Amino acid sequence: MKMIFFVLPLIYIGANCYLFIRTLQAFSWLPLWAKVVLSIVFWVVVFSLFAAIGLRDSHLPNALLKLFFRAGSVWMIFLLYMVMLLAVADLVKLAFPAMGNTFWFALPVTCLLLLYGNLNYRNPKMEHIEVISERSFEGENIRVVAISDVHLGYGTGLTALKKYIKLINEEKPDLILILGDLIDNSLKPIEQEPFDEALSMLNAPLGIYMAPGNHEYISGIEHVAEYLKKTPIKLLRDSVVALPNGIQIVGRDDCTNHHRAPLTDLLAKTNSKQPTIVLNHQPYSLAETDSLKVDLLLCGHTHRGQVFPLNLITDKLYEQSHGYRKWSYSHIWVSSGLSLWGPPFRIGTQSDFAVIDIKKHKQNN
Repeated sequence: MKMIFFVLPLIYIGANCYLFIRTLQAFSWLPLWAKVVLSIVFWVVVFSLFAAIGLRDSHLPNALLKLFFRAGSVWMIFLLYMVMLLAVADLVKLAFPAMGNTFWFALPVTCLLLLYGNLNYRNPKMEHIEVISERSFEGENIRVVAISDVHLGYGTGLTALKKYIKLINEEKPDLILILGDLIDNSLKPIEQEPFDEALSMLNAPLGIYMAPGNHEYISGIEHVAEYLKKTPIKLLRDSVVALPNGIQIVGRDDCTNHHRAPLTDLLAKTNSKQPTIVLNHQPYSLAETDSLKVDLLLCGHTHRGQVFPLNLITDKLYEQSHGYRKWSYSHIWVSSGLSLWGPPFRIGTQSDFAVIDIKKHKQNN
């Protein structure tokens, strides 16, 4: 695992060096001073995302940090597709030498892909799920809206948040569940704008509950917990809540906390005759959860890789990388994320949220 943190930076630097050389070749007609300016801008953008993350709690202006974050995150996906397309175009050129400089093929195709990916990202998909409960609760049904990975901060701003809140409230949920990574890398940009007022516009009669994700730890979990007290969101860290209608919510702490309580200990605090919903940011040990006969498990974290071909990797890494699946007992939904981290693109994946109608089994009516 430690090797990954050594290899990935080498790959990133190597890919940027390759693209830098190809860029200079493509702009060989520029005068020397223009090449120098181009080179400076190129390498500033290459490292701007890391600068924004490393300086996230500094006293630098938010506008500058936001610019660095957005430029650097866009660059990561631009780099990915430029290198892929250059490699493909160079192979094609072996068969068709007359096609010219492949840079001028890769550049417009990459830009079109990123335009499509950004438009796709801005239109999240609503997934409707129906869960028939064999356990009893008051009333005929309950409507739950589940969201994950909003990543509020330099990437997902106040305007986007208000759009998401409108989408959620339009579904008229009885209960709203947030599956972690509501905050991105720092609370600094959150505290300097009225994000708390926007979050207070969420409307659910039975409440709004949230399990922490790894990014809440990156932002400072205690600081985040204190901030959320300004909003109607109740943070659940290895705790159980019984709603007035009998449905129980188990909110697991993120596995960043290596001392979090085992799921068996949390389930021991529930009533086995009533339905249980488990919130767990990272979708690990799904088979074990199913064996414990949890009614509904909700997760996020994977983003399903956000863009092709990274989605192929996440599909291999996780038992269930995204979407809904009925296991032997448990209903499990893994969100690809209502928003995303970093690059504002969805290529081969889809932003999503779930509307879950929990209904009684006919025998329980």
